[in-house]
Amino acid sequence: MTEDTAPAGMPRLDKLDREECLRLISPGGVGRIAFNNPSGPVILPVNYTVEQGAVLFRTALGGPMDADLRTGVEGADFMVAFEVDHIDESTREGWSVLVRGGAHHVTGDVNTKVETWAGGERELYVRIAPVEISGRRIQHG
Repeated sequence: MTEDTAPAGMPRLDKLDREECLRLISPGGVGRIAFNNPSGPVILPVNYTVEQGAVLFRTALGGPMDADLRTGVEGADFMVAFEVDHIDESTREGWSVLVRGGAHHVTGDVNTKVETWAGGERELYVRIAPVEISGRRIQHG
């Protein structure tokens, strides 16, 4: 982690390294996936987990994300962005982690279960293989 210099008591914005980013998002929970579909940019909340350094989430087979995250070309990835953040409004502190990479439909059995909050069937697992992980933390020093 690198620190930006700021006078004591002033907000400080720190860049987070890859390991710290993964540590922060590893408990899983809710994040947002961003991608382009034929109508334009889309950002949707998803329940996720982290497995072997990759983000894993579930969605509906045949649903909008199923089709929108397929390139139609064997071996070609659909690039997405995935963000998780934590904000404490009372202290005006928090962190944000951004994962960018290819979205892969997972076939076969998945050992990790992702609990979804949304109703309905969510049988399709999508894995985001990171090519970039970055983050920032704002705190008062």
